[in-house]
Amino acid sequence: MSFKDKISNLLFHSKKEEPAGETLLTEQEHMPQEIPEAPAASPDDPTRLDLPADHPIRQLHELRQKEAGPLAYPHLCMDENGELPQELLDKEKNRLQSSLKSVCGTRLKAAKGRTRGKHSKKKAEGEGEAEEEELMMDARPWFYLSSDKIYAWMLIFPPVGKGAEVTRDMIYQTLTAQGISFGLDTALLDRAAHDRNRYFSLYLVAKGKPAFDGRNGNIVDYFPRALQRVLEVNEFGQVDYTALNLISNVEEGQEICHLIRPTEGEPGRTVTNQEVPAKSGKAVPLPKGRNTEISEDGDTLIASMPGHVEFTGSAFQVKPVLDIDGDVDFSTGNIKFVGDVNIKGDVLSGFTVKAMGNIYVGGVVETGTTVEAGGDLTVVKGILGDGTTVIRAGRCVFSKYIENATIVVRENLQTDCIVNGKIYCDGEVLIRSGRGSIMGGRIWAAKRISASAIGAKSEVKTSVALGGMPCATLEKDLVRKKLTKLAAELERLDAQLDSPAKASLIGKVRMKISVSENRLKQLEEELDNGREAQKKQKEQDSGRMECGVAYAGTEICIGDEYFRVRQETRQCVAKLVCGEIVLM
Repeated sequence: MSFKDKISNLLFHSKKEEPAGETLLTEQEHMPQEIPEAPAASPDDPTRLDLPADHPIRQLHELRQKEAGPLAYPHLCMDENGELPQELLDKEKNRLQSSLKSVCGTRLKAAKGRTRGKHSKKKAEGEGEAEEEELMMDARPWFYLSSDKIYAWMLIFPPVGKGAEVTRDMIYQTLTAQGISFGLDTALLDRAAHDRNRYFSLYLVAKGKPAFDGRNGNIVDYFPRALQRVLEVNEFGQVDYTALNLISNVEEGQEICHLIRPTEGEPGRTVTNQEVPAKSGKAVPLPKGRNTEISEDGDTLIASMPGHVEFTGSAFQVKPVLDIDGDVDFSTGNIKFVGDVNIKGDVLSGFTVKAMGNIYVGGVVETGTTVEAGGDLTVVKGILGDGTTVIRAGRCVFSKYIENATIVVRENLQTDCIVNGKIYCDGEVLIRSGRGSIMGGRIWAAKRISASAIGAKSEVKTSVALGGMPCATLEKDLVRKKLTKLAAELERLDAQLDSPAKASLIGKVRMKISVSENRLKQLEEELDNGREAQKKQKEQDSGRMECGVAYAGTEICIGDEYFRVRQETRQCVAKLVCGEIVLM
């Protein structure tokens, strides 16, 4: 301004001419603005970001409204179309809010720092006035990448003051600078550069390709791996012992199981065009056991012979099945078989049946017989002994009734009635179907005895023992008796005259003594370990007797404790409480 103009201004009070831009800014600052209200919070929408009242994006929004007029409220929705998995949204929401708050705070601080009160350098040495520096910040596209870099969102900050508006080139330059090049939604990016509400809106602008791990291999079984050895009682309290179906028969060449091969993993790619590795599925081998073979394509396990399929350890095996169409008598002789035995008739008196697998008897096991099964024993019509009948099972015993027989079972025993039996069971004895009664004899179960009635009104002596290791204890006693007999036999042989036959017999007896002594030592160690484990057990694990009625004459033994029932007691439970047997 010249000296003449200054004098004129003082005399006539002429108004100083201001730049058009400053006049517009001043008018806008004094004009009342219609600021849109913030939309109501939607706590049920997990895709929207929460904006507290003090969030710096609100102040940036207000600053933009003062400069450019009414502006839509920030629209920060992570998944507008509902395409993203919920677990991703839950994982990224907090990270996105934290990053957004940080970048907004930085931009707000920069905007406030550029005050109009700054002075530029004097254009001439004689000028004492300073010119105001115009506020100028260009629009800025900001990109947020998910933690796995599979998704990218964009938010555009508006310019401040005389800064440049956002352009398509500006967006793509920022994308290039940050290395975002894969899975871009170019149509959305082009539209965002000219969208009316392009500022303060969150756009999902790039989607990478997630990696997919391969599926592990699997085996499809055509035969059960574990048989359900539970008898079903009908509404009349009866059990059909012919319908246990404990033997799974298979023909030669029949499929036992099928292999589903693993799949290869499918690698993914991030929005920064980096490969995401994927894991391939793990292969599983076919569970091949005895008497099975693998098909030529390597995907199927088939039976190499007819028999009974059983899953033992970690493999299927086919055990041969011996079918006896009639009785075990003089026409068949004693039976000793490595697989399963299926007897449709009876086991007559004096005969022996031994099998490494399961034994099924469709009729009766008569007096004076010995039956030993490595697996389950099923006797449809019952066991009728004479005190010399011995039954052993490596797993469970199912029988219609048991009378005057010694039963040694490693797992559970289930029957309708036991009369004068000697039962040694390492599991549970269940006599709830049919008559459900135990009359006379001695029942020793490690875990539980459950019956409808125990004893009889005639007060016949019926002994019930719980806890311990019944089978091992019985075997130990039998081995000791055998050693006593062998010692007597050896003494008798020593008294005979020397001869080649004597030397041979003495050698055999001594060998049997050595084997029996080793077995006795093993059993003693097993029992000692069992006693140590039982000491650590709680009292409720020491055994339990349940019955509908216990008659007088019933004797109960749990460990070293003894109890005799003096009068008929109904709906009772016997167990060890504080070191004493309690009948409740």
